[in-house]
Amino acid sequence: MSHTLDESTIATAPAARVTGLRKSFHGRVVLDGIDLEIPRGQIFALLGRSGSGKSTLLRALAGLSDDHEGHITTDGHPTVVFQEPRLVPWLDVATNVELGLPDRRRRSGRRADVERVLDEVALGHRRDAWPLTLSGGEAQRAALARALVAEPTLLLLDEPFGALDALTRLSVHDLLLRLFTEHGFGVLLVTHDVAEAVALADRALVLEDGRIAHEVPIDLPRPRRRVSVEATEYTSRLLALLGVTD
Repeated sequence: MSHTLDESTIATAPAARVTGLRKSFHGRVVLDGIDLEIPRGQIFALLGRSGSGKSTLLRALAGLSDDHEGHITTDGHPTVVFQEPRLVPWLDVATNVELGLPDRRRRSGRRADVERVLDEVALGHRRDAWPLTLSGGEAQRAALARALVAEPTLLLLDEPFGALDALTRLSVHDLLLRLFTEHGFGVLLVTHDVAEAVALADRALVLEDGRIAHEVPIDLPRPRRRVSVEATEYTSRLLALLGVTD
């Protein structure tokens, strides 16, 4: 498994590059010439109103949709975590995580990688459990482990914390930041939660009319205080860009 990467290596190795990405549904343009580069070692939050194309962009980056115009290049293998953990109910936790391995590594019996990532997400004691016996937070940690075992350079997160209660969400936020620091992958987080974007991201992107209308660097040191004057200012700015006013 990867560990903390040299900062110069991270800085020169983009996880993904998107050029002129355009996609339509039934004649309606959803993505209209998106240009985007996601470096390794940075977290990008993607914000926008419902139907703005956030998940469409994420799916294109994940290789789950290829009926688009433009170019997408990724360095290595992107992996995805969705809002629903999408665990196979008749497979135990360890076997679900093993599904994240490329076929050739599953055939070679790389169970040690599975054991390692389960320990990383504090689920080693639940490796033999059935998915339906997991709490919401445990299930999402298992989904993170399944994404992590593939050693991604780009982690794509499609509102993965939206169904969690507030305390569990904060705990999984902390886990994500720890994994991000240790492994140095790039992250694209699709979220409706502006405060979550401010808490986690290095840059917030606002998608509007199929284009990235605004890009806001979030210059706050980590670990971040969840309640501070600076965080409140960023939250207010992003809400205004999204058209939400007091």
